Amino acid sequence: MATLRPPRSVSSRDSSDGSERLDGAGSWDALEWTKIEPVTRSVSHVNSEFLLEAERVIEEGHGVVLVNRDEAGTLFVTNFRLLFLSDGTRNIVPLGTIPLETIEKFNKMVVKNQSAARQIDRSPSRRLLQIIGKDMRIIVFGFRPRTKQRRVIFDALLRCAKPARIWDLYAFTCGPSKFSKPNSKVRLLNEYFRLLGKGSHCASVSMVEEGSFTLSNDLWRISNTNSNYTVCSSYPFALIVPKSISDEEVIQASTFRARCRIPVVSWCHPGTGAVLGRSAQPLVGLMMNMRSNADEKLVASLCTQLVDGKGSRRKLYIADARPRKHALANGAMGGGSESSSNYLYSEIVFFGIDNIHAMRESFARLRDYLDTHGAASSDGMSSFLRHGGSTWGGGNLSSMSASVSTLGDSGWLIHVQSVLAGSAWIAARIALESASVLVHCSDGWDRTSQLVSLANLMLDPYYRTFAGFQALVEKDWLAFGHPFSDRIGMPSVSGTSFDLTRQSSTGNLSSSPVRQSSGSFTPQTSNTSHAQNNYSPIFLQWVDCVSQLLRVYPFAFEFSSTFLVDFLDCVLSCRFGNFLCNSEKEREKCGIYEACGCLWAYFADLRSLEGSSHAHYNLFYDPLKHNGPIFPPAAALAPTLWPQFHLRWACPSESQAGELEAESRSMAIKFSELQKAKEAAEMKAKEYSVAMETLKAELRNEKRLSSSAVNLAQRASKESAAIKRAILSLGCRVNYTSNGDCTVDVESNPTGSQEKSIQSPPRKESDGTMERDDNSDLSVSVTVVSDDVSSSPLGQVCETLCPLRTRDGSCQWPSAGCAQLGCQFVGLKANFDAFDHLSIYDSYFES
Repeated sequence: MATLRPPRSVSSRDSSDGSERLDGAGSWDALEWTKIEPVTRSVSHVNSEFLLEAERVIEEGHGVVLVNRDEAGTLFVTNFRLLFLSDGTRNIVPLGTIPLETIEKFNKMVVKNQSAARQIDRSPSRRLLQIIGKDMRIIVFGFRPRTKQRRVIFDALLRCAKPARIWDLYAFTCGPSKFSKPNSKVRLLNEYFRLLGKGSHCASVSMVEEGSFTLSNDLWRISNTNSNYTVCSSYPFALIVPKSISDEEVIQASTFRARCRIPVVSWCHPGTGAVLGRSAQPLVGLMMNMRSNADEKLVASLCTQLVDGKGSRRKLYIADARPRKHALANGAMGGGSESSSNYLYSEIVFFGIDNIHAMRESFARLRDYLDTHGAASSDGMSSFLRHGGSTWGGGNLSSMSASVSTLGDSGWLIHVQSVLAGSAWIAARIALESASVLVHCSDGWDRTSQLVSLANLMLDPYYRTFAGFQALVEKDWLAFGHPFSDRIGMPSVSGTSFDLTRQSSTGNLSSSPVRQSSGSFTPQTSNTSHAQNNYSPIFLQWVDCVSQLLRVYPFAFEFSSTFLVDFLDCVLSCRFGNFLCNSEKEREKCGIYEACGCLWAYFADLRSLEGSSHAHYNLFYDPLKHNGPIFPPAAALAPTLWPQFHLRWACPSESQAGELEAESRSMAIKFSELQKAKEAAEMKAKEYSVAMETLKAELRNEKRLSSSAVNLAQRASKESAAIKRAILSLGCRVNYTSNGDCTVDVESNPTGSQEKSIQSPPRKESDGTMERDDNSDLSVSVTVVSDDVSSSPLGQVCETLCPLRTRDGSCQWPSAGCAQLGCQFVGLKANFDAFDHLSIYDSYFES
């Protein structure tokens, strides 16, 4: 029976028989392979705005279909990533865009359509390229048949995704740019100084070069015995060791530990003196009878005396992260575990955490589970339509239970819970019992790093900030030699690189729905098994544990889950140089920090652009709420899938567990804007208030001046009346003209006599002689001028107007009205030439 060709929709693929299981024909025919026309576009003319700094296009393929979303576009291979550009929107499709170093493996698949028997030979094969990422995604690209585009992309991936040398990575091509950071050794020393209570000291490059960083407190000291990495090549250049242990004893003890990784201090309790130490397994041998006095003395030195005034020694727990049987098995290869009879005041505890190979297989099973049971998997089919059903998980309760069981069978959540429980146990022993704990596994750089750094995170609130998280990662992961090159799968200094296994999908991905269809898959290449390399998501698992703590204690962390996702993406992509190589020694040898950019500087720059509203900040962070250790109880250590990381590709809608956080962040941004507007309004109101106070002060001053002017006017009016009365008392008549001039006419006979003995003032002729006008009346002109007055305007009598004052200044007019009123003639000047011609009679001044 020939199958129908449904419309191009991922979720609506059907066969002609509703009871027939979906097969490859119905699914892949919907992609309309032969109808996709390539868009002519040159590599040099690619949209440069989509490329990063120093990123260049190597190869490209047109008419490629992203099967996961049934979306056509152009696929580019650059020197940094695989970039998929949608033909419809001309935007980058995040699902189809993956950094090259984030690719775990890739393989070619050929799917033959199942058609009618007569047409089986003529039906074209579907050429697919499957990309499996280290970040939980499985991508499938479909290419047009009878073209070489898939071969071009595949060969480009072979060249670029598997560089032979570490210097071929994009991080070296891009260079340090503006995202550079001070020397990592300086930062490590500053953290050591903080742990020893010497935070007032500041490390410098010269201090590192001169070796003058050997500070100490009462119990511990910083040793430079490994400054040239001669004691242990995977340890940092500086180590915190007990103050009672000499450098010679440190060197002797190193021969008794695997890879010379001796017991050293990772964290000190500032109050009790308890410490958290780390090391590798002791080399006790198969019979567990090998001993080292130097190692036993070094371990015993971790058990300092308790600060209780009794002089008793504290207890030491030796936490072996491995299962007991694995520790005993290591004895056959010279390793093993300590015996409490050889290490006084100690107790041996086994945590039972599996090795890197178990973690890698568990991660792969979890990824397959999410791809199979996600909203849309790598075959483009929704899990709602799995096996022809119409409901979740295949349409029946048994299939739903089976899918949940598959999640449990992956073992990932159990492993996460084991790491969380072990770390909580360590933190509780140190904080609650004041005991010291020494942690190790086999080599002391995988499970040991997980437990020690997670316990540090629980014990010290500083490590739950941005600066502290950076210091923690740089100390317990980078400085103490977690082999990132081997575990992430990137080239190492020696030139060897992680083998990108291009396996057949038959044995590896059998649970995928397409692999259950009737279409046949033909593997193109097959290389060394993936289990034979050292790749393992150890660091990813630790970040997953941090996200679980963040979920349980949302107020305890300054950073958000979004920060952890972005941080993990940058680590896996190898875009920056921080996590290249396997040790501090190798990074120094390669000149990583001089040649590559710094992830921490990049994140700090992002946060500085938006401030506290950036997505990396935790909106709920309250440093006062959890300003001490956090001890998650056993009931709270039941982990769950990390939605923002595990579900973002398979279940993009459901992965938005941070939607509430995003909404809260949006509200916080609006609140911040309103707060700023409020502050601006308050500032403006304050300015207005100040301006009003100034205006009020000016108004009060004006009122005072106005009142003073009114008072002066009243006084002047009184003075004017007094002057007028005084002049009238002289027998004069005051006349005021329209222009404000004042004239005084003096009467010849004030007593009423009609006789006048008045001479007119002389007139000046044109020749300059004075001529008297006998018929003219006497006219005395008095002009009011502004003259200087005394401090009291009423305290001085005009001397120029009164003709009766003597030369000594005494008044001969005691009965005058001006004297009686106590007034003064202020600012009056008169022309007394007329008074020279007056005949003054005594009758004017009757007693």
